[in-house]
Amino acid sequence: MPKIFIDGESGTTGLQIAQQLAQSADFQVLSLPATDRKDVAHKLRIFEQVDAVLLCLPDAAAKETVALIDSMVGKKPRILDASTAHRTAESWVYGYPELNATQVQKIAQAERVSNPGCYATGAIALLYPLLSQGLLSPTTPLVISAVSGYSGGGKSMIADFESGQTAGFEIYSLGKTHKHIKEIMYISGLSVQPHFLPSVGNFLQGMLVQIPLNVAELPHRIMKDQIETALRHHYAQSKFVKVCSAPVDGRLNATEVVNTNSMHLYVCHIEGTHLLNLVACLDNLGKGASRAAMQNLHLMFELDYA
Repeated sequence: MPKIFIDGESGTTGLQIAQQLAQSADFQVLSLPATDRKDVAHKLRIFEQVDAVLLCLPDAAAKETVALIDSMVGKKPRILDASTAHRTAESWVYGYPELNATQVQKIAQAERVSNPGCYATGAIALLYPLLSQGLLSPTTPLVISAVSGYSGGGKSMIADFESGQTAGFEIYSLGKTHKHIKEIMYISGLSVQPHFLPSVGNFLQGMLVQIPLNVAELPHRIMKDQIETALRHHYAQSKFVKVCSAPVDGRLNATEVVNTNSMHLYVCHIEGTHLLNLVACLDNLGKGASRAAMQNLHLMFELDYA
């Protein structure tokens, strides 16, 4: 039974992963008392005992832990990093198993895997198949609009929403480049930075990522059926990513797949126009964080994940 240590188990993602590991019969979790978690000597001793270290830390702290593991002599634990620190690092394997036909094998063989970001998971799920099949150009100017549950903002945002100190809906990261942009471009193959519009709604978990397209403005006039066929073909064998028919009533619920590792993709056409709306629905703490980490952890040790 693989032994796992979570570095940063007190954060939102760390707590969720710890709960899921506690319910799993596939892994043994080792931990440190809260007073010892930042002590280098204690951390090194536990690193020597485990098969994998799961990082649920801020970027700077994640890099420090990786450097600490690098300093070890002899056998070193494998690393699964849930921070943004290594998602575009060439020496790390990107932990989106559904990316292409070889990604599962790469994750299984990797010593170091970077767990994807929540917004990035939805955007890449929609964009990578279309870019890799030539239906979209890497230079296509895109807008990505997304809304997440407030749990994505960590403990302080959760407290603000649940105490009523925050409005029911807010946009953020105005005037800034969101940290997921580099990841989205690097993995999907975009060469022109998309205009990313993140927001937070008054619900704990869930996420919708939307990418509007005007096919009349694209170099190749791709149509709804071509895009939907490309996505269905790409995810035909996927256990967790499903391409769904556009909703008849024109409505999608951001919370429809919460507490699962599922992601639903939609291609919606505005009747009588050249306008399409590509949508990914996922749980920001599920396929967008902790359950994706569980899927990757199982793949790293060649275990089945239901």
